Amino acid sequence: MHEMSIAMSIVKIAEEEARKANVRHFSAIDLEIGTLAGIEFDALDFVWEAAVQQTVLEKAEKRIIKIPGRARCADCNEEYPVSFIYDNCPSCGSYLKSILQGKELRVKSLETL
Repeated sequence: MHEMSIAMSIVKIAEEEARKANVRHFSAIDLEIGTLAGIEFDALDFVWEAAVQQTVLEKAEKRIIKIPGRARCADCNEEYPVSFIYDNCPSCGSYLKSILQGKELRVKSLETL
């Protein structure tokens, strides 16, 4: 389960930002996570409480903004939604594509108390 290491990395980012801003705790954190990022949202929720214990995020509300997958076909240039990384183009059937969005994993914002 790599979601624990992801949660710990998020905590590390928040703690670095807390030091820079000279704050003790955050009240909320906004995360942008793409549906193609390979993150199991339920697993992240499961490990979150353990990961944030006794950290600047312990009392923070976690808000996740899910970024849907989008791709552009390399053969016909069609832009289309992607649910799975291996989805083919609905226009021409090609599997060659560029992923435009959906692989994001970023801390969008941190709010202080």
